[in-house]
Amino acid sequence: MAQIVQSFAEIADRYDAAFVDLWGCMHNGLHAHPEAVEAMRAYRARGGKVVLVTNAPRPRASVEAQIERLGIPRDSWDAIATSGDAARVALFQGAIGSKVWFMGGPHDRVFLEPPNIVTDPVPVQEVPLAEAEGIVCCGPFDPHAHPDVNRPDFLLAKSKGMKLLCANPDIIVDRGEDREWCAGALAKLYDEMGGESLYFGKPHPPIYDLARRRLAALGELPPDERIVCVGDGIGTDILGAVGEGLDCLLVTGGLFARETGTDPGGQPDPGALATFEAAEKLTATYAIGFLR
Repeated sequence: MAQIVQSFAEIADRYDAAFVDLWGCMHNGLHAHPEAVEAMRAYRARGGKVVLVTNAPRPRASVEAQIERLGIPRDSWDAIATSGDAARVALFQGAIGSKVWFMGGPHDRVFLEPPNIVTDPVPVQEVPLAEAEGIVCCGPFDPHAHPDVNRPDFLLAKSKGMKLLCANPDIIVDRGEDREWCAGALAKLYDEMGGESLYFGKPHPPIYDLARRRLAALGELPPDERIVCVGDGIGTDILGAVGEGLDCLLVTGGLFARETGTDPGGQPDPGALATFEAAEKLTATYAIGFLR
């Protein structure tokens, strides 16, 4: 079972850098978690580097503006790596063709702007589904509608052999007390229907490669044993960390508070945590109720 810790400071000296999830750890979609902010400030004051590694389907500049509005100050982190940036590189390198059908909200459309790091980008054109060569999926059109509402469109896409580029592998997210579907749920459905989805965020390798490059740009890249991942998603943050050979801290008070017996502001129940880990067949290095 994961070692339950009282605070991030309890393990901070073991690591030179932290790859920290945003939604569910640093904020809840509505406002920042003050204790998490202070924990990262303290870690940086001790010399640690904080890379915010998020499955947000948008460029890092957009995410930086968003978290500032939510109350996460610039002095609590060093760099940002987003699923959106990793996926945009693939899009503008031609991974799914040049004519694409776009899924997502108005705020996600910055995804269709070519990243600076791609030389000679493929000209990408947004078109109706019937004219498309591939699907860009930043999220559902309605985050509260069950993914099954997309079956008719996905049947057409599958029949045409389209690939779906998933800019956010998260299945669900909690915006305050409101649970919403994410792009990962749509990609999972498309896979189950026999289509092919391409993934770039956690738990998949491209975003960790990007995070390491962001970290290296800050100075010397520490060895993997000196990097810890922090997140509340067992199938994204923890699975990804394990796959990369990195230690990880599971924040149990987020998506899986009920399953781990974590009360608001409290710590996970050891018995419930052990049962949860056994059911998921996955164990984190450490666990904590809330990042603090």
